[in-house]
Amino acid sequence: MGRLKALPPRLSALPPRLGLGVHGDRREMTGKRDRRHEPQGKWHHLYCKARWQHLRMSVLKAANFTCVRCSSISRHPKGSDMHADHIVAHRGDEALFYDRSNLQCLCARCHNSDKQREERAAR
Repeated sequence: MGRLKALPPRLSALPPRLGLGVHGDRREMTGKRDRRHEPQGKWHHLYCKARWQHLRMSVLKAANFTCVRCSSISRHPKGSDMHADHIVAHRGDEALFYDRSNLQCLCARCHNSDKQREERAAR
């Protein structure tokens, strides 16, 4: 059996398109923080629990996967484009977090733009 030859590299190292800061950090150049790597709120772990997942799905089913603001209907079978939104912000209060009467069904557009803008203005 013959020996395999090593293939020559096809691509050379390309120079970076964006300038890097002193420590090799892009945000030093832009002045913006990368929100994907920021720690979540103290209560973020509540959204990962099975109790929340079941409550969320029951709220979405009760609303027939229809947004209460714009009346759009979910196009996904499991309602992945819908949010079970807290009417009153819970701020880590578990009783308020799991209170079914404090939840409403919102589409992703209404939740991520209108509702978030209102919450930021209230702070």
